[in-house]
Amino acid sequence: MKNFTGLLLILVLIALSSSACNNTNKELIEKARGIHDRVITLDTHADINTSNFTADRNYTQDLPTQVTLPKMVDGGLDVAWFIVYTGQDTLSEEGYAAAYENAIDKFDAIHRLVEEIAPDQIDLALTSNDVRRISAEGKLVAMIGVENAYPVATDLSRIEEFYNLGARYMSLAHNGHNQFSDSHTGEEDSVWSYNGISELGKEAIKEMNRLGIMIDISHPSKEANLQTMALSEAPVIASHSSARALNPSVSRSLSDEELMALKENGGVVQTVALRSFVYAEKHATWREAVAEVFDMVAEEEGFEQKSRSEIREMEADEQDAYFERYQEIQAIAEPRIEKEVTAKPVDVADFVDHIDYMVDLIGIDHVGISSDFDGGGGVTGWEDASETFNVTLELVRRGYTEEEIEKIWSGNLLRVLDEVQAKAAEIQTRE
Repeated sequence: MKNFTGLLLILVLIALSSSACNNTNKELIEKARGIHDRVITLDTHADINTSNFTADRNYTQDLPTQVTLPKMVDGGLDVAWFIVYTGQDTLSEEGYAAAYENAIDKFDAIHRLVEEIAPDQIDLALTSNDVRRISAEGKLVAMIGVENAYPVATDLSRIEEFYNLGARYMSLAHNGHNQFSDSHTGEEDSVWSYNGISELGKEAIKEMNRLGIMIDISHPSKEANLQTMALSEAPVIASHSSARALNPSVSRSLSDEELMALKENGGVVQTVALRSFVYAEKHATWREAVAEVFDMVAEEEGFEQKSRSEIREMEADEQDAYFERYQEIQAIAEPRIEKEVTAKPVDVADFVDHIDYMVDLIGIDHVGISSDFDGGGGVTGWEDASETFNVTLELVRRGYTEEEIEKIWSGNLLRVLDEVQAKAAEIQTRE
């Protein structure tokens, strides 16, 4: 009888513990939901393909992209910075001309979305006041960032042209040295063009300060970034970067020295949710295991996989057909992956580890959030814009207050934008 009574007591305690745990989780979710609904959530980096910005095919629809307007609504993502990205090519007249054409095409696409396709659902913001006004009106908010100043060529008047088209941040370089700056990619061979910033790059920094465009340090080299922060009269941003201390193999992540300089500069680093940047080793192990199973299923189903470059070269209809079939293969493979793969994917918790690290190092006022969606970004739990709430939930789970979460989601970035624009007004009065 004693043993039976003891067992019964244990079972009761387990049940009570489980009930308390469930209640705690429910309360946590409710608290996080309230915070998520009240703060303005802002993602500084979402890449675009202009084929998704047409009358027949656009972000009002259920596209196989990580960002669409319905996904933003479902996930409670209020502000998306759409990116005018141009890959690096030759420093020649032909290269510059093609880059400029690409940039204008992307500017035009974003303007089509907010002015013609869905003006009742989303509007373009140019200031922090615009963000708050548009959000209060119940609309989604679009902003524009330029990834790679290469399309500017050697004509600095194009910086003002891009500003007038709505650009509110721009990076001097991307993956490859250009006319303005060395890239982080120089670490591969230790070959540098300028050992930092070129003379033209220094003039570009002055022009961005004058106009009120935030300078983005997510892709240039470490030395270029340190020089940029020393030269800039205004705070800078890293639009999509993580902490290199947690993932040393990624040259594009920011070192502690860069992060401390950014703090001194008054800027903000927008923590990026790209798996290999968050936790390269964990991601590689998981990807290899998943790919092995997926490849077997694809072969069995007669599905030929394409590279990212091959997919980009497809027509929109071909892409749709490819992704539809890809998703079918995924659905077939999923049960086998769940059963056979024991490696864990990089998830929201791993992502927030970077936020924690950088908050501890440089303070709550200098850290924000970015996804790099549709450019390789996403972690398990935040695979697309519809899962944005999960980031807030993890922050609440770790004890961040509503005030702190508001700063991380948008307050810090908008504060920097305000300071950059105030500095521009000051510079213009000196002219």
